[in-house]
Amino acid sequence: MKIRNCPNSRSSRFQSIFKCHFFLKRSFFVSKKSVRKLLASLFLIVSPAAFTQITVKPKDSTDLTFTGTRINPYSIEYDSTGKILVSAYVDTYYGYYSDQETTAGYVKFPTISPRSGQFGLNIAQVSAKYQSARFRGVGTVFFGDVANSAWSPKYNMIQEANAGFRIAGKFWLDAGFFRTHIGLESIQPRENIAISLATTTYFEPYYLSGAKLSYEPSDKWTFQVNAFNGFNNFVDNNANKMFGVSVAHNPTKNFNITLSSVVCDESPDGFPQAQTRSYTNLISIFRSNRTTIGFEVNYGLQSHTKLSDSTQTAQMFSTLLAGKYRFTTKWAGYGRVEYFSDPDEMLTGPVENELHQLIGLDIFGITAGVEFKPIPNSYVRLEGRLLNTEPGEMIFLQNGSYTSQRYEVLFGMGLWF
Repeated sequence: MKIRNCPNSRSSRFQSIFKCHFFLKRSFFVSKKSVRKLLASLFLIVSPAAFTQITVKPKDSTDLTFTGTRINPYSIEYDSTGKILVSAYVDTYYGYYSDQETTAGYVKFPTISPRSGQFGLNIAQVSAKYQSARFRGVGTVFFGDVANSAWSPKYNMIQEANAGFRIAGKFWLDAGFFRTHIGLESIQPRENIAISLATTTYFEPYYLSGAKLSYEPSDKWTFQVNAFNGFNNFVDNNANKMFGVSVAHNPTKNFNITLSSVVCDESPDGFPQAQTRSYTNLISIFRSNRTTIGFEVNYGLQSHTKLSDSTQTAQMFSTLLAGKYRFTTKWAGYGRVEYFSDPDEMLTGPVENELHQLIGLDIFGITAGVEFKPIPNSYVRLEGRLLNTEPGEMIFLQNGSYTSQRYEVLFGMGLWF
């Protein structure tokens, strides 16, 4: 019995495959001519020409009206010209501190590596960044000891979440929750030279909520004005706002300098006298193939705050100098010196000495460590640190008695991808 000829028109190709297969199973004799016809039909069915009529139309990303309550929200359209980058970061540690932990389970000045005598997780975070010619945004959620010990009591898992658009030319407006732009160090160890944070950094704002208007006329200059709910908070603590300006200059590819200044009033609503605070931060960074050096200095004033006379203005000063030298592509050594002085508790808040007397705070610190990078996007660090306060400022509790010194040994590992 001969096989019937398989039709090869495009409208019936897939149906033809089934029919041909059915007849082949029932066939006892196959002629060479029939086989050639069958193979020719199969070739036409699977040839690239069969798919040339399938086209994908670009999605319209200009209007998202009434798309927020779709049954399937994952079908929402996005700007196809933009790029989305998803990344993750993990930092773990083991810490030893000579002073005792507080009732909350953390050592004094807790941020990075805040637990003593145990292994811990500083940060486990996931970030998504979006960038296009007109729009940009970032969202980061994180967990760990940094989030629990030093972050906002509200929205504790949100490290940053903001969106912005280009108004015109080189003007951008961004709004939302931000990581601070003030200071040399950040709460992510991978962005710092050392594992620990300097006390200078500890008393700076970590997180801010508000809006930024930026202008970048060239690669060498950036200007910014901003407005935030307050000094180091996501949710406002009073009816006042914090306003600031920043200027960044990159005279060469190896050196940059940034000046930031903010003005605010953090006193509670109804407080009898306004406590106007001004805080100015200056940082400079030098980089070469082997060397990285960072310098920071801060100066602050706050009215009606002086401990000896509440009608007078208090002032504070802090500075740090940090450097790293890379011996090879994998090994480096680093060091840091820091000084923080707030004699009228402008930023520290109430601090008591061993006699439970309110005092100002003057701290000097020195840090030294070594870093090993198994791969470029990782690090292993080991460091030691000494903090020392003035003789009358014994704030570290050690073996049941107060002392003016604290010793630290920290081991940390980090990886991002």
